[in-house]
Amino acid sequence: MSVVAIVGRPNVGKSTLFNRICRRRQALVDDFPGVTRDRLTTSVEVEGRRFVLMDTGGFLSGDPTDFAEQTRRQVLLALDEADAIIFLADAKAGLHPGDEELVNILRRSDKPVFYAVNKVDGREQEIHAAEFFGLGTDRLYSVSAAHGYGVRELLEDVIAALPEEWADDPQDPDPPVRVSVVGRPNAGKSTLVNALLGEQRVIVSPVPGTTRDAVDTPLEWEGRRFVLIDTAGIRRKGKTREKLEKLSVIKALDSIDRSHVAVLMVDAVEGVTDQDLHIGGTIQERGRGCVIAVNKWDAFEKDLKRIRMFMQDLRDRFRFLPFAPILTISALKGKRVSRVLPSILEVFDQYNLRVNTGMVNRVLADALEKHEPPLVSGRRLKFYYATQPSTRPPTFVLFCNYPDRVHFSYQRFLTNQFREAFGMDKTPIRLLFRERARRGENRS
Repeated sequence: MSVVAIVGRPNVGKSTLFNRICRRRQALVDDFPGVTRDRLTTSVEVEGRRFVLMDTGGFLSGDPTDFAEQTRRQVLLALDEADAIIFLADAKAGLHPGDEELVNILRRSDKPVFYAVNKVDGREQEIHAAEFFGLGTDRLYSVSAAHGYGVRELLEDVIAALPEEWADDPQDPDPPVRVSVVGRPNAGKSTLVNALLGEQRVIVSPVPGTTRDAVDTPLEWEGRRFVLIDTAGIRRKGKTREKLEKLSVIKALDSIDRSHVAVLMVDAVEGVTDQDLHIGGTIQERGRGCVIAVNKWDAFEKDLKRIRMFMQDLRDRFRFLPFAPILTISALKGKRVSRVLPSILEVFDQYNLRVNTGMVNRVLADALEKHEPPLVSGRRLKFYYATQPSTRPPTFVLFCNYPDRVHFSYQRFLTNQFREAFGMDKTPIRLLFRERARRGENRS
């Protein structure tokens, strides 16, 4: 997901513009300079384009205090993360030496910069805004973040400058398998990616939080192409101690969205944690294929009773991912790492399975005969036919007379019947229930 950063001196209206774009009051807004001390990030959608919007602390030129130094560091980190930058100045305050100092830094960043002058609420401010051409730009955006004036035009140009979003090439008959490697900090994600690549391409450190970005790396194995996405460790919302890690968490969640299969790394030494379940729940909600890789297995005490208990606990707690294969590996020592790519391919191939309509309806008929649908308010639930409109994951639409009253237990029964019949035991599948109007049927 692309990143747009808003930068500028204190009290020029960065948080007001941030809230205007987000359409909600998320950043603290005050007339006192320096209210926004940390970078504030959120995912937004504008004109059908999703991106991460980042508000930053005010750039304090020449201020020797620790707070000013921390703020400058935050701004520089934001510039490093951003794909496009909105420089915001204050028309009422006029051109300031701090504006010029910040613009000099922006010019060295080699990122597209959009120069906006805020608090333009009338003809007088429009005239004052013209002095900002002295910064050396040939395009100025006069805006009022408080009232929305000029913001739409600014955003249209910013969005046009963002990198193209990822999508499978429709002309590619065999697109690469996109694999996100996700998990808590220090679970061994980068070590696994490096083991699969056979070389150190991602920084590895025992310190949690080493990987700040999602790094895409191509790989070819046995004639099949992959793209490995190594991600920052995902922490529970509200538990991220360093605010500067929040963007990495957003990017990691976006990496799950961009992938076909997610490899969920679980630390064998620490066991299954609530955070592991949170990440697994995200994979399940996004409808992605999943392989659970229990890492550091070599450090786990090789007691057969403990191993059985561990695996039982793992399956019980990840019961919402019954389709996910479980591998026990040591990424650092390379033990059983050779099983990872074959397992990913097995999941991916099922993730792409398509079944012809005739077969789908034969399996549905067999299931209905095996277990008659339950009564709904005294009337029999009837299924008419089913189709598979899409894959990734395999999705089936079942047409019936009471689509909103199909009990979850019967949904689970049908799901299991489809899994068994179609060989889809290692992929998520979706069943959608739709109404088919039947002429003359009494719905009372």
